[in-house]
Amino acid sequence: MAVYVAFLRAINLGPRRQFPMADLRAALEADGFVEPRTHIQTGNVRLETPMRSVARLTERLERVFAADRGFEVPTAVLTRAELVEAATDGEAILALEAAAGEVHGQYVTFLRDLPEPAAVEALEALSDVDGRVRVRGRAVHVTLAEGYRSTRLDNNRVEKVLGVAGTNRNLTVVRRLAADWGR
Repeated sequence: MAVYVAFLRAINLGPRRQFPMADLRAALEADGFVEPRTHIQTGNVRLETPMRSVARLTERLERVFAADRGFEVPTAVLTRAELVEAATDGEAILALEAAAGEVHGQYVTFLRDLPEPAAVEALEALSDVDGRVRVRGRAVHVTLAEGYRSTRLDNNRVEKVLGVAGTNRNLTVVRRLAADWGR
C-alpha cells in the first residue's frame, strides 16, 4: 500500500465548516482507507491506499469529504517524498532568509495542482521586504518579516495569483509531519 499525506483546506473555521478529526478518520475508514491518522485540528491526514494516482486520490477524498460534511473541502495530497522535500526546502529557504534579515515565520502552502509557470513568476514577483515567496513544485514557501495577520502574502493571495486551490501550514507543522509521516 502507498502512503500519502492529505492537507484539507478551510475546515474547523467558524461554526459551519466543522470536521472533527474523529469524524474525518471515521469517514475515511468507512470508505475503505486503513487506519488513517490525523495531526492537530487543521486537517492533516496520513492514509494508506492501493491507489497510485495522486489526482484520482485527491478527487476521491474530496468526494468523501463533501458527502460526509455537506460542503466542499479542497484537498492537497502529497506523497511522503513530496512532504519530506517540502520540509527540506523550507529549512533551506528559512536559513537563506534568516541570513538576509529578520524572519518572523515561514509558511508552506500545499497546492492541489501544479501551477502554470507564468503564475509562479507572477507570485514570486510579489516578494518584497515584508515577505518572500518561493515556489517549489506544489509547495509555496512564504517567509515573513512580520506576522501572518499583517501580510498580503496569505493563502488567499497565493490561490488567487496561482489559480490553484491550496492550504497552508507553518513550517513547524510541516517539519513535524515530515519527521513522523515522511519516512
